[in-house]
This record gives sequence, C-alpha cells and structure tokens, in this order.
Amino acid sequence: MVKDEHVLLTPKEMAMADQAAVSAGHPGIVLMENAGAAVARAVRDRWTLRPVAVLCGPGNNGGDGFVVARHLAAAGWPVTLALLGRVDALRGDAAHHAGLWQGDVLPMAPSVLEGAGLVIDAIFGAGLARPVEGAAAATLRAAADRGLPVCAIDTPSGVDGGTGEVRGTAVPAACTVTFFRKKPGHLLLPGRALCGDLVVADIGIPGSVLETMATHTYENVPALWLPRFPWPRLDGHKYARGHAVVVGGEVMTGAARLSALAAARVGAGLVTLAAPRAAWPVYAAALTSVMVQPITDDTSFANLLSDARKNAIAIGPGAGISDATRAHAQAALATRRAVVLDADALTVFADKSATLFHAIRGPCVLTPHEGEFGRLFDRAGDKLGRARRAAQRSGAVVLLKGADTVIAAPDGRAAINGNAPPDLATGGSGDVLTGMIAGLLAQGMEAFDAACAAAWMHGAAAAAHGPGLIAEDLPGLIPGVLRALKDRASSGRTVGLPA
Repeated sequence: MVKDEHVLLTPKEMAMADQAAVSAGHPGIVLMENAGAAVARAVRDRWTLRPVAVLCGPGNNGGDGFVVARHLAAAGWPVTLALLGRVDALRGDAAHHAGLWQGDVLPMAPSVLEGAGLVIDAIFGAGLARPVEGAAAATLRAAADRGLPVCAIDTPSGVDGGTGEVRGTAVPAACTVTFFRKKPGHLLLPGRALCGDLVVADIGIPGSVLETMATHTYENVPALWLPRFPWPRLDGHKYARGHAVVVGGEVMTGAARLSALAAARVGAGLVTLAAPRAAWPVYAAALTSVMVQPITDDTSFANLLSDARKNAIAIGPGAGISDATRAHAQAALATRRAVVLDADALTVFADKSATLFHAIRGPCVLTPHEGEFGRLFDRAGDKLGRARRAAQRSGAVVLLKGADTVIAAPDGRAAINGNAPPDLATGGSGDVLTGMIAGLLAQGMEAFDAACAAAWMHGAAAAAHGPGLIAEDLPGLIPGVLRALKDRASSGRTVGLPA
C-alpha cells in the first residue's frame, strides 16, 4: 500500500525488518556494506573533499562507520578512525567490516578530531538504551565546540529513535542518513531538531518485510489520507457537503470566527456559528457566508442540534471556562455526531475527565496543547506513547499539538506531523485547525483521517505564507493548499507534494 512508504519504524521494529531481510536471503554483511556506502555517497554529495574523522561505536552503527571510512578513503579522503572499545570485542557483521579496514584504529578521544573538517557520527544508532557519556560524549561535545559539521548514521548519537528524546548527550548533525524507513525520533522533538537534513537510504531491505509486521505509526503526509479526501461531487449540493456548527463565546469572539471561516474554507457546505445572544451582533456583523444563530440557554442549543443535518460540532475556541461550555460539550457528544473539542471545552473537564470520556460515544477529536493535555491525561513518558494512551483511554482521536504534532486513534494508529513551520506559533492558529477538522468531519471524513489531513494542510498553508503569518491569514490560504492537493490527486501523484 502507498502508506507503507511512510511507515515509521521503532528501533525494535527496524531490528525485526533487518532480521526478516536476512531470513529472506539478504545477508547482514551486504546490508551493512550498502548502508555504509550510502552514507559515503551522502557525504560526497554534500561536502567537498576534506579530512574526516569517523567515530565508531561498539555495535552495528560502528560497523557502518568502518564501511564509510573504507569508501571515503578509497575515494581519496584523508580518514582518521576512532573506536569506542576494542576491535577484538566487535561481533558479527561489524567485526567483518572492521577487518576490511586497512588503516589505524585509534581510541575514542577528542584528540582524534585534530585537523578534521568533517565528523562521521557512527557511535550509537537509533536503538540506544543508555546515556551517552564518557569518551563518546567528550568527543562529540568537542566536535560541536569546534564547529565541525557532523554526518550522523541512523540518528545522532544520544537521540532515541523511538521517542526523539536525548539520552545523556547529543550534538546537532548537519545531515543524518537512516535506512529503509524513518524512525519516530526523526520527527519528534528534540530529535527532529538535531538530525539536520534527513536522508533515507535504500540498502536492499525489501518493502515486503512490512507485510509480516503490525506497524501502526506513520509520518503524516498526504498519501496517508488523500485517497479518501472528500472532494465535492458534480452531483452534490451544499447539504451533501455537511453542516458544521461552531460554538462561540461572549468575550473572545475572534477565536470562534476563525474556526467557522476555516470550516467553510476547507469545504463544509454550510457553517453555523452558535453565539450567545449578548455577542450575537458582533458575530453577525463580522460574518457573511457563515450563518450566525443566537443561543440563550441549554434548551436553545439543544433545539439548534435537533436538526440532524448539523453533523459536526466544534466547541472550545473562545467559549469560556464555564458550566455552559461544559453543558454544550456534553450536549454535542450526546448526539453521537462528529465533535471537535479544543481549548476551553477541554479545560472545563480538568477535574472531571472521567465524565468527558464516558460521554464520548461517537466520532470525536480532542486537540489539546501540552498544558491542556496535562489537565486530562497522565503526562508521563514520551509524546507518542502519551498520545496513544490518551486516545485509548478517552475513546477519541487525540491531536496533541506542537511543532511535532502527534495524532493518535483509539485503535492504536498514530501519525506524526512534521511540516509545521515555526510561524504557526501565533495566537489563534489552533482555532483555525479546530475549524478545519470540523469542516472535514462535516464532509464525512473519518476522525483520524480528518485530524491528519487538517494538521498537514494547516502546516502547508503556514509554509506557503512564511514569515509574518497571523492566524487571520490561514483561512485564505486553504484554497491554495486544496488546489495543490487536488492536482496531485487527479494525476495520481501524492509523493510530490511539499512536506
């Protein structure tokens, strides 16, 4: 399947893929040779010839380093190789390739960097289970202090490939070369910020090995959801495209307006903003294509929802932390229609999370930032794991926001979004995302797909604008993103879209 190209493999899963490839007749010695050769090619493609220090660890990552050293030396690069440990302690494929190296093997120490213009970090890979310390840490820190460019193999040493967390010490790489598939740690912070340019090299592992593995983690790219995107149909009409309801508050009226505009721009056939009567004139004067309906109490809101054609409801942006917001959320969830809860609609359940989770019986997306997440869920552990546990506990799709947004479904699926630029760190951008999710849900998109699609499009819209972005810019940028997506969908191309 197309989405298999975007599977993210944990270090344990990558080890399984390696073993499956070996069992299928692809010797480990050959895979290691291919890996080292791929790194050497990446180095030659990126840098001009210069003295290079290859830092090798005691495992297979170090074995890759020996191959890199051999290929670069054969191409005329002056190579200094240092090993953490002893050559006679190496085992398996790493020992084989160390035996092919004809140069000196120096002990790991900052002194090996003398005269180097480039460092190959082949000390520890994605599966590191202990902190980087001692001679390895000192040598890496010395490379960073001297401003030497680093090319890392698999992940920068110290970066956990499964979580992106740093174990002990890790220094930034200018380039990281990994193999077969990306790892979650390449997209999750802080690992993402340390990898530099990421190269995924084909080393001969057949894609068919994934068929034997229960993989559920993906990079959030259009290929993951574009085949099911709800494009308008020639025989359709506005009601066929869904009717989204956005609940506004009395004070922060801009937030709900941003959500409503985003829901309309992403394709919802109709959008109604339910406004407190006192603030109704503000909303009505500011919106034209979005209908504005006053609500006075729980009964009037229930009457609004009695129309079953209103099939997606967004509550939270600017709603206010109040009993009314909690009641509106519960009323929306009671319809068992698609619901998006954000901001205040999450905070009002801070001491009543079990009440919220019990009320979720239909399609639901929760979109917390880290602070809101901590009011409802346990914050222990890595981001991917936390989001997955939260989705399973709540019964909702959980979109845990950030530069490395994670979208997790109750069934265990998860996607990591990597296209959000720093410009999105501006007030109101999350309100736009909430509206985009609601608009896609209104058009019948499944909750996980809708959250993934909205997160990617949100990032793509921000990237199209660039510096100076404010939240009000985002709804107007959505059509451009939709045009690009539709062009690719019509031509059958999904991989050519911007990341």
